[in-house]
Amino acid sequence: MNRRYLDIRRWLKRCFFALMTALLVIFEFNLNSGIQLAVPFAQAKSNSHQSNAQSLVAQAQKLYETGDYTQAIKILQQAIAVFQTSGDQLGQAMALSNLALVVKQLGQIQASSTYITKSLEILKTHKNPQLLAQTLEIQGSLLLELGKTQEASDSWQQAVKIYRQLGDEVGRIRSLINLAQAEQTLGLYLQARTNLQDLAKSVEKQPDSETKITLFRSLGNVLQLVGELDDSKEYLQQSRNLAEKLQLPNQLAETLISLGNIQRGFGNKANDQLNIINGERPTPLRYVTSNHNNPACEQTSECYQHYQQAIQFYEQAANVSNSPVVQVQAKLNQLSILLEMHNWSQARQLYTDIQRRLNQIPTNQTAISARINFALSLIHLKQATNVDILGWEDIAQDLATAIQKARSIDDQRSEAYALGVLGGVYLETKDLVNAQKLTEQGLKIALSMQMRSIAYLWQWQLGYIFKKTRQIPSAIASYKEAYDHLEHLRTDLVALNPDIQFSFRDNVEPVYRQYVDLLLQLQGQSQEVSQGNLEKARDVIEALQLTELENFFRQACLQPSTKNVDEVVDKSSAKAAVVYPIILKDRLEIILKLPNKKELEHYTINQPATEIEKNLEDLQRSLIEPDTINQVKKYSGKVYDWLIKPRENKFVEMNIKTLVFVLDGSLRNIPMAVLYDQQNQKFLIEKYAVALAPGLQLVDPKPLQRRKIYALTAGVSQEREFEKRSFAPLKNVTYELDKIQSVIPKHKRLLNQNFTEDNVRYQIKQASYNVVHIATHGQFSSNADQTFILTWEQLLKVKDFDQLLRLGNSSKSRAIELLVLSACQTAVGDKRAALGLAGMAVRAGARSTLATLWSVDDGSTAELMIKFYKNLEDPKLTKAEALRRAQLDLIDQYQIPYYWAPYVLLGNWL
Repeated sequence: MNRRYLDIRRWLKRCFFALMTALLVIFEFNLNSGIQLAVPFAQAKSNSHQSNAQSLVAQAQKLYETGDYTQAIKILQQAIAVFQTSGDQLGQAMALSNLALVVKQLGQIQASSTYITKSLEILKTHKNPQLLAQTLEIQGSLLLELGKTQEASDSWQQAVKIYRQLGDEVGRIRSLINLAQAEQTLGLYLQARTNLQDLAKSVEKQPDSETKITLFRSLGNVLQLVGELDDSKEYLQQSRNLAEKLQLPNQLAETLISLGNIQRGFGNKANDQLNIINGERPTPLRYVTSNHNNPACEQTSECYQHYQQAIQFYEQAANVSNSPVVQVQAKLNQLSILLEMHNWSQARQLYTDIQRRLNQIPTNQTAISARINFALSLIHLKQATNVDILGWEDIAQDLATAIQKARSIDDQRSEAYALGVLGGVYLETKDLVNAQKLTEQGLKIALSMQMRSIAYLWQWQLGYIFKKTRQIPSAIASYKEAYDHLEHLRTDLVALNPDIQFSFRDNVEPVYRQYVDLLLQLQGQSQEVSQGNLEKARDVIEALQLTELENFFRQACLQPSTKNVDEVVDKSSAKAAVVYPIILKDRLEIILKLPNKKELEHYTINQPATEIEKNLEDLQRSLIEPDTINQVKKYSGKVYDWLIKPRENKFVEMNIKTLVFVLDGSLRNIPMAVLYDQQNQKFLIEKYAVALAPGLQLVDPKPLQRRKIYALTAGVSQEREFEKRSFAPLKNVTYELDKIQSVIPKHKRLLNQNFTEDNVRYQIKQASYNVVHIATHGQFSSNADQTFILTWEQLLKVKDFDQLLRLGNSSKSRAIELLVLSACQTAVGDKRAALGLAGMAVRAGARSTLATLWSVDDGSTAELMIKFYKNLEDPKLTKAEALRRAQLDLIDQYQIPYYWAPYVLLGNWL
């Protein structure tokens, strides 16, 4: 029977709710989003006729399938004794393999490893390929649990090979499904998606089976992880239809839960305008927002409808399943959504039902994690409603019970997590002594088991406790450990919380920001921040930029430069300064790197994040309205005073010509060129060339290798419609490309029907273009699935963009020097939309990217591009300066920022 296996990295699920004061929000154990491994009970024909032993194994299998693992272990131990007495070695190996499978479900990893090793030792001398393959499958699931992903992959590959030789197609497919799970754990989500898609195609003509149900569900789940929710829904629906056709209630229930998760994902996408301040969650179990009486998802909204559908799927799953574990799993997911929707009354009704069911489930890892999940939901409910039906003592007792049960079955993962959560409860009641004690106990276990995904949480919580007790050096040390754990987990950050769109900024980003917050606090008698702390803070922000982009792509796909960050500036240009603005909850911190200066500059603007965000929103709104220049100057003047004015004397003193910004948060949605010096009545672009960088570790500044431009130009000028979206004609695209042709004789143009992915791919492969200029509709979004450019035949998503331009980049001599994306815009209402622009730039692989933050379908775009390309041929000018001069010409003509300000240069500014 196919079962789900919990992985601690899947236990964390975002639960959002707002409170009137600084109260609690929680993580959850996610019982349904764990690695879904298809590992059945091993079967083998015995050499003897010990029907009693065989019947014991069959009895144990039934107990296993109902979740009664403790009793199943006792029965299997009896079977092993009978097989030993009769000398049936194969029977003994089979029972040992199954015992390893069952005890793993109780969290007894070492015992499981011992049993599987004994079984494999027997199978070395007593050959049985079928049993060996089944045992290798079980070993793979165990190795994955131990974090030995590559070894797990090797084990499953051996099983695939044996099943192929035996002609066992079901076993082969099952092992390939498991291989895809190993790929996901390695962070290879797109590879797992591709392999499962190929596998799904190969079984299309095969008879309907339970294996196909599992395959389609596995593919649906991985498609959800990479953000392809529509395709995910399609495969999950196929899985559901097959489960209903074959009348397999438990399979149906698991697929219904996955369908519920998809609807929740749709709801989160529709609800992506939440007013969440970066780094606001101070601890893993605490979250501060504005007003819990104003739910983020109103009944008339799209997200509400999706959440309601998710609840319906969870209810159906609970009703059709024969498994008490799956029933609780579905109801816990339902409770989580009710809390997220602030439906407190229904949540209170449901919690009593769950509590009753929990007490009926036999003790195992799944039941323990469910109990912890339930306690977290009770914390949420308690804080949001202050209900009298439960107190902190009751919640603490539930967690103490979970800890006791975890110890009874030697489940150290669950024990480590529950101890930290209980520490969080004591933190809520302001018992900091016990909060610290319990957190340290959970951390100690997590470290001993090398469970970084738990350890970073409790280091984070411990750092907060030290901060509360004014033990700042200890707090910094704890945050450093949490940060170091996250850096080691870089390839697996997506797996921490795969099915919630914005989990990164709740569960990971706050650790980076709060660590920086501590590093930049004034300390000691000098009341200055040490250079060591400044350098570390800058490194952490660089790491955050990298990790945030990888989270955007849902895979670890970026290779940072091995150069020292200071070298990037010092050796590339003596006239460029790098500005790092960092938005913290109560202030704006700026770190400044000046060329050939060993020491970093630092200054603080004591402005709350809420006021900064409000000003940036007002500025962004004013920029896209052509008749609001006075408002633009007002709002951008404030930003100038924050970022530039405190150190402008240094820029003048060092004759700085270019300012490179590594921007943070909503600042990314603002073109820095528009910052306004109210005293001298000049925009920033009138004083400096401006460039952006998604972290200097992702930039390799080099001058344009050859000034003769060979360009591939492409665009769509006619109206198109894709994915239920209509794209209006861009009347100036043809004019723009014609004008570019007049200044770049050496070029190839792909317009309208000729602008297809295949044609671009062919051209890049055939010719050594150093510039690619694309004039078409495009959108930048914080959601990779909503970040795209429009070709004639499709919306080309950012995740596929690298394959388009990198074909010709096998050697550095053929690298794309410059990618221009004209007529693109940031997604409306998306506060982190410009993250998509950085993602597009990095994904494309071009050394520099010139793009627009809003679309200006006007002749001014063509004018700017002509002047930019003419300037670019001057070897004395950098790309940033070439763009600056083109913008200055537009300012003389148009003055209004709407026309000249949307253009931003990312990456190499030389």
